[in-house]
Amino acid sequence: MTVSSPASPAAKLTVAVLGCGWLGLPLAKALVGAGYPVVGSTTTPAQLLTLRDAGITPYLLRLGPDFMSTDADTLRTMLTGVDVLVLNVPPRAAAANNYPGLLRPVGSVVASVGVRHVLFVSSTSVYPDAPRAMTESDAVSSPDAASDLLRAEGHFTPRRGQWLGTVVRFGGLIGPERPPGRFLAGRQNLPNADAPVNLIHLDDCIGLLTSIIAEKAWGYTFNACAGHHPTRREFYTAAAGKLSLDAPTFDPQKNQSGKLIDSSLLARTLPYRFRHDNLLAALDYC
Repeated sequence: MTVSSPASPAAKLTVAVLGCGWLGLPLAKALVGAGYPVVGSTTTPAQLLTLRDAGITPYLLRLGPDFMSTDADTLRTMLTGVDVLVLNVPPRAAAANNYPGLLRPVGSVVASVGVRHVLFVSSTSVYPDAPRAMTESDAVSSPDAASDLLRAEGHFTPRRGQWLGTVVRFGGLIGPERPPGRFLAGRQNLPNADAPVNLIHLDDCIGLLTSIIAEKAWGYTFNACAGHHPTRREFYTAAAGKLSLDAPTFDPQKNQSGKLIDSSLLARTLPYRFRHDNLLAALDYC
């Protein structure tokens, strides 16, 4: 596992963002703004011009059961000459229980064209909902893990010297177009009022991924959540109020604590500092 000095502006790596959606598109724009040559994929033809106008070399690509040899050719063209692949394809894009299968063609092309680094966007959903702090070692990725997501992570961790990979397990995503006040507004008799929330703002997702690339922090698995963990009752009541929506109510008979995501490894390893570390204050930016 290594963290080295960031590259000079004259030596910027070429970055591919596979999945230019809610997170991937602003990430790709931020990388372009930082001086990186960026290629990106979208599943929507209308988005091709949006990517191009943002300075991103666009590709139309859809992974899934209808993936054909022509799609493999597109993927190979997209990734040829790329130094860093940001793999940002959410599990919901896969057919049931086939997330690793969805990404298998990507792994084959990464190996065949010689991509040197893979930054895999994952989720803290890999951890059990037990009432304790969860560190990265509480869920181990491998190609034969029980969890779909852990198996997918395992396919993109370093193997046989083909590439170096880093996995980032994000907490729940909030930000523009994802205001958390809508998540539970008006719902009744919800469980676990005092369980901690584990969330991260879009700005910090972009900042962290960009920092990993700039600092060449390869060979890690990182948890990534804001350091502030208010209770579900406190946070979602305040979040609903920000939108003038009805606050959720909670069942006092079903009040168990839950997992708390520990992101201290990230804080110790990278120079990045969260823009929205206080989640209640972050509500003004959603």
